[in-house]
Amino acid sequence: MIRTALTGLVVSLAVLLGLPWLILWTLVTGRPELMYGLSMKFSRFAGRLAGMRVRVEGLENIPPRACIFAANHASNLDPLALMPVIPQRVSIFAKRELFRIPILSAGMRLAGFVRVDRTLREAAASVATAVRRLKEGLSFAIFPEGTRSPDGRLHRFRKGAFAMAIEAGVPVVPVSIAGTHRVLRRGDWVVHPGEVTIRFAPAVDASSYAASDRSKLLARVESLVGAGLPPDQHPLPRSANSAE
Repeated sequence: MIRTALTGLVVSLAVLLGLPWLILWTLVTGRPELMYGLSMKFSRFAGRLAGMRVRVEGLENIPPRACIFAANHASNLDPLALMPVIPQRVSIFAKRELFRIPILSAGMRLAGFVRVDRTLREAAASVATAVRRLKEGLSFAIFPEGTRSPDGRLHRFRKGAFAMAIEAGVPVVPVSIAGTHRVLRRGDWVVHPGEVTIRFAPAVDASSYAASDRSKLLARVESLVGAGLPPDQHPLPRSANSAE
């Protein structure tokens, strides 16, 4: 509990005292790389301070170009564990509530994060923005399950991320995140010290799939993510006639 409270205090101070200067630098130079890079280094430090030890495998599988990192989602810690270890700048879809937080919202906008809303019209606009940024060379980290797993196990992926990958013609990197559901349990706010493993599987070339084949791309990536997870995070058996 003390570790978690200390980490929360350090993060709050960093946002209030450090982020405004990085925002100002980004506005003056028009380049968000310094702000993003320092923020990722600090995020990694905050994770270690809270007791989370991250082990990474498969960095050689990441293409040297824009791509979508498709990961399972077992805990609120997943973005904190994943984003700092990706050796390129990535964007994410962030809830609109986060864009209401002063200072933080300005940093997220300058970093290229995309606000996601619940209405179909606004969600479609968010996806269109993401596809445009992918084509411009900015990668995305996405959790295709759509929400956190209630039990730490892999659940069915949704098609949106894979439709985006096909439209933008970018590779999809399957990412398996193991252990975050034990470090920060669902419904809990205390971080329990422990190890998290992040495995990057070989990228799947979405440009070889037609829009009508997005279910095949989804199935391929989902199987690779599942293969990189420990047995206690494997999906439960699914009935043959269950909906996709």
